[in-house]
Amino acid sequence: MTEVKEEKTLAEEMGEKIKEISIAEFFEKNKHLLGYENPTKSLLTVVKEFFDNSLDACLEARILPTIKVSIKEVKENVYRIVVEDNGPGLPPDKIPIAFGKFLVGSKFMRLRQNIGTQGIGAKGAILYAQLTTGKPAKITTYFKGKKYEIELSIDVIRNEPKVISRKEEPIEKNLHGLKVEVFVEGRYIEKGQSIPTYLKYIWITNPFTKIVYDGPNSSFTLERVVNELPKEPKEIKPHPYGVELGRLKRMVHMTKSRNVVGFLTSEFSRIGRDSALSICKIAKVDQEKKPSELTDEEIERLHKAMQSVKLMSPPTDCLSALKEEYLAESLKKEFEPEFVVAVVRKPAVYRGYPFQVQVGLAYGGKIQEITQEAILLRFANHTPLLYNQSDCAITRAVEEVDWGNYRLPRNSKGLPPAPLVILVDLISVWIPYKSEGKQAIAEYPEIIKEVKLALQEAGRKLSIYLHKKFVREHLAMRANIFEAYSEVFSEFVSDLTGKPKEYIKNKLIEIIRRGEYKDGEEKKMKEEVIEVK
Repeated sequence: MTEVKEEKTLAEEMGEKIKEISIAEFFEKNKHLLGYENPTKSLLTVVKEFFDNSLDACLEARILPTIKVSIKEVKENVYRIVVEDNGPGLPPDKIPIAFGKFLVGSKFMRLRQNIGTQGIGAKGAILYAQLTTGKPAKITTYFKGKKYEIELSIDVIRNEPKVISRKEEPIEKNLHGLKVEVFVEGRYIEKGQSIPTYLKYIWITNPFTKIVYDGPNSSFTLERVVNELPKEPKEIKPHPYGVELGRLKRMVHMTKSRNVVGFLTSEFSRIGRDSALSICKIAKVDQEKKPSELTDEEIERLHKAMQSVKLMSPPTDCLSALKEEYLAESLKKEFEPEFVVAVVRKPAVYRGYPFQVQVGLAYGGKIQEITQEAILLRFANHTPLLYNQSDCAITRAVEEVDWGNYRLPRNSKGLPPAPLVILVDLISVWIPYKSEGKQAIAEYPEIIKEVKLALQEAGRKLSIYLHKKFVREHLAMRANIFEAYSEVFSEFVSDLTGKPKEYIKNKLIEIIRRGEYKDGEEKKMKEEVIEVK
């Protein structure tokens, strides 16, 4: 008797097709999420990721950064990219996992201002190089009197680094730093959303950095404007207002605290013993209960109570804004305007996360040779955002400002048609990017409000300058008209009074010029009545 096989159901067939993939394999198939959307943007993204890593490392080690970027075309549309810094470097045994495994990093749960936090950027660049040219990345570091060169690629199926070669040699000098070399496909451009533009812009908000660039068509060095690093941001604990229910559940089961009160006071910022007791009372939770023994319902009540209790805002020493004078000096160096102003707002809070806004306006001067339309420069934690401008909270805030109130031409699209550079930099322990590509910021009302307030403050200072400039030009024009008729008028008055014509003319010119503005003065326009005796 033949056994009849039972046919699989559709559900079983569909179930067999379900499989798990690694995060590396996911990004291999969805590289556009990391910013690798087209050849031009991809080349820029590779440089950006390695440069940001270098800058972050130098700042954390409190070293004045010197970063070198080299890009050379080795064959049509294939480029050798090298980014080298003078930072602390890495121990050689940590390089494979740091550069070859996604979601590995030192900044995931750290609440302090950083450029990179996701453990994705540099690995994404290496994965893109691997995809487009098939060549491994070469990382060079200096450690304990030796130079190490490690070639590696990423095993996308396992999300693990694959070390291809490792070399080491002794060095005489005690060098430090790290160098990354990759080969990638891409398209190089010199202007617009380009690598030179990115480097010049990031130098503006990091004026303590020296950048040496050697590109296919141009080379330049951007020297430090200042020799002082900004204050070091400190790590803070999460604020209760910014903790989601799911994260609270995880924290409850991971804490070493013996009771709920101890958990609240030790794991969160701005919760003292009295606040913790109030939270327990509102949540109807036993304050002496062991956190890991809390039920889901008790954790949910605890979460709601944490949001309802009035607490101080989170500490702001986790942020590190530039000094206003440094930002203004950078804008002067880059754009050579006739007027520049920088404003740094006091820290504010959204969703329990501290943030701060700094803006700069540069007007006229050599900007007029570039454009008669306003240029918007967006930054997050001092790094430029060159793409997705229309989809960003910063752009929305800029467009909502009525620039006509500050003596600039109005434009229905928001940006004024004027020779103006508008720089906006949002710094925070957690930047709410809209995607892993980190090019646009989510439109939180608190962020938009602070950006607008900063721009309005800077706009008022620009308005004062433009008013003075207008009056100065008006008085100069009036003086020129009077001076043009001074010859005839002097002769007429000389005939009437018998005074020498030259004497009257000199007196008249002196009176005319007295009404003009002088730099730094705040004279009011007024008429003078002169009697010649």
